[in-house]
Amino acid sequence: MPYAEPEFFAYLEAMDMGSVKIHAVREGKFIFPKEPALTLEGPLGAVQIIESTIINLTSYPTLVCTNAVRMRVAAGRKTKMIEFGLRRGQGPVGATMGAKYAIMGTFEGTANTLLGFLSKGEIPITGTMAHSYVISFTNESDLGELRKLKGIDLVDRANHYRNELNWTHTNYSELLAFLNYASCNVEGYLALVDSYNTIESGVKNFLITALVLAEVGVKPVGIRLDSGDLSELSKAARKIFTEVGERYNKPYFKDFTIMASNEIHEDLLYDLQKRGHEIDNFGIGTNLITCLKQPALGMVYKLVSINGTPRIKLSEDIEKVTLPGLKSIYRVYLEDAKKPSFDVIALRDEETPKEGKAVEVVSKEKKKLSFTPEHVELLNPLAFDGKVLFKPLGVKEGRELIFDQLDNFEPAIIQKENPTAYPVYYSVKLYALLDLSLIHISEPTRQAEISYAVFCLKKKKKKK
Repeated sequence: MPYAEPEFFAYLEAMDMGSVKIHAVREGKFIFPKEPALTLEGPLGAVQIIESTIINLTSYPTLVCTNAVRMRVAAGRKTKMIEFGLRRGQGPVGATMGAKYAIMGTFEGTANTLLGFLSKGEIPITGTMAHSYVISFTNESDLGELRKLKGIDLVDRANHYRNELNWTHTNYSELLAFLNYASCNVEGYLALVDSYNTIESGVKNFLITALVLAEVGVKPVGIRLDSGDLSELSKAARKIFTEVGERYNKPYFKDFTIMASNEIHEDLLYDLQKRGHEIDNFGIGTNLITCLKQPALGMVYKLVSINGTPRIKLSEDIEKVTLPGLKSIYRVYLEDAKKPSFDVIALRDEETPKEGKAVEVVSKEKKKLSFTPEHVELLNPLAFDGKVLFKPLGVKEGRELIFDQLDNFEPAIIQKENPTAYPVYYSVKLYALLDLSLIHISEPTRQAEISYAVFCLKKKKKKK
């Protein structure tokens, strides 16, 4: 910045952020359009200069976590979801941060070993073999001393079952790779089965290996599908698992895990649910970590109050009009203290809604309503005032919070097709201020003494 005067840098160096206050919605909490995720209060220069940093640190984690939750809803509660995005993430920092918030967004594990290390074991590390591993084997000598496991010759026993099942057409080098992998990963053997032919070679070679391992009391985990029609291939694989298990009196064979990867995305997950499948686990990378369906989150950071005077930003697009003044968000529960009924955005200096006392609100359609809450929750408490005032949630706690909300919000609000809009009302006082601001808005006078401002970071409503 060669055009900047030295005094500017001295100003930056002397800037004191200690007086900044932050009200924040807890990580993992569901919020809706017009609700401020963060509210920063402090000297105008201080809260304005950190705008880009605040949005950068907030939007990507929110985007990835939300993307993960959407995929969870599409896949179902019982399906295991693994984050596979390291190779496709926006650099090592983006990939690792994205993996962390995918786990908070209800995923069960990650293939990012660095994140597992940094989390000190809180985040499970999981993964499978690679195609390069499978196709690297050419002959029996490649197994070396791993050819034997607990006193038996793996290759001899595999050839026995291969001939007995009349599966001599399977790719032999692939079988050798599976035997080698199983020998050194006894408790975690999960085979990647699409290097040559998924059903006629990969699945059958996996089952040959499973029969050999059964002789030494070892139960494999299962297979991973990485190409083709995942619905039909998973059904075909489950059928063969069951048939071989019945033939050899191995009932657990029918329950081998079937994992699927290969450019999994939200719409595909819904399609698989519709068509039916036998997949237990999904490994999701590109479409999760890059948020390909919505690569950027439209968050805005706007001035809402200065020197105690509410401010508003107008727009030709009504969705971009900001709500003036310092605001609190309340989640209201009417009949069940666990199931949210609606949210209320109110001015912060208003009386807090209370249980058992009627609350008057205004809908976006300008209709006045009255409710008596069973329970009221403040969503954006004071989080920072010279120091952090409450401990941030860990990944595990955030994940549990999200699952709890998925269980308790009305399914119609979360569903993909024709979802019901979750009600977000305004307090009577906030609505009156908004109405007055829209009528009497005027440009502020820029004066040197104007130095205290409040900015709100909120999520913009995505256009359909």
